[in-house]
Amino acid sequence: MAHLRVLHLILTGLICLVWFVNGFFCKILDMAPRHQEIVARILGEEDAWLITKFIGVAEVLMTFWILANIQRRFCAILQMSIVAVMNILEFALAPDLLLFGKLNLVFAFLFIVVIYINEFILTKGKSYAVSK
Repeated sequence: MAHLRVLHLILTGLICLVWFVNGFFCKILDMAPRHQEIVARILGEEDAWLITKFIGVAEVLMTFWILANIQRRFCAILQMSIVAVMNILEFALAPDLLLFGKLNLVFAFLFIVVIYINEFILTKGKSYAVSK
């Protein structure tokens, strides 16, 4: 069972890394301008900069929520829902701006599967707090 705990902690770290890098570096620091272009395409140019920053802050906050180990299952369901909705919208409305084009949908699905396995399979109701 110790190996499950270690795997859970590693996957939790990787999930946090995805949220943090995409939020802080790609959106807040604007190191990947295509994120703002995607927002502009979907929600319009006028407030794309501000909305992109807001999304980035929300993604960074998601990182801290995961690490806080609070309402884990709700957090996981919310993550999976956000990733699914966001990627379906991007797939439909801005596939040319995606890093891997329409293949991004496959990576999004795999990310959702990792979140699901990490929270609902590996832990089986146990709390493997990251902060402990």
